[in-house]
Amino acid sequence: MTPPRGDELMAAVVGLRRVVRRRVRERSHDPVLLRGAQLELLQLVESEPGVGVAAAARGLHLAANTVSTLVNQLVAADLLHRTPDPADRRAARLQLTDAARARLARWRAARSALVTAGIAELSAAEQSALSAALPALARLTDVLAEKETG
Repeated sequence: MTPPRGDELMAAVVGLRRVVRRRVRERSHDPVLLRGAQLELLQLVESEPGVGVAAAARGLHLAANTVSTLVNQLVAADLLHRTPDPADRRAARLQLTDAARARLARWRAARSALVTAGIAELSAAEQSALSAALPALARLTDVLAEKETG
């Protein structure tokens, strides 16, 4: 069997993410729908509490002014707290609000339920193929991340 081409793999992954994002949004009862970059920033702050705007920009591969705009939007929506960095009062440290934590938990639960239900509709062979592919996808992520920092 020949290995998949990069564009084939990415088309499948992007298509899956797009459908899942759209379906989860359709079922959401949150008054303000989050865009992808806003959600990614919240996830980054969740994994790195107290991260600064510049570090978040590097982590998301976005311009600092773009992340600053996202921060302003999320602060206004009461999903992020921005506090001055004690070591450098010009810089800000970011923390999730309780509302953001609850929202991320609801989003993850909805996403998991949707994808789990979809997987249940696949054949046993397709389910096995997905399970077998997970370690390779995780390793591919690591390889690409290593190239990025190296």
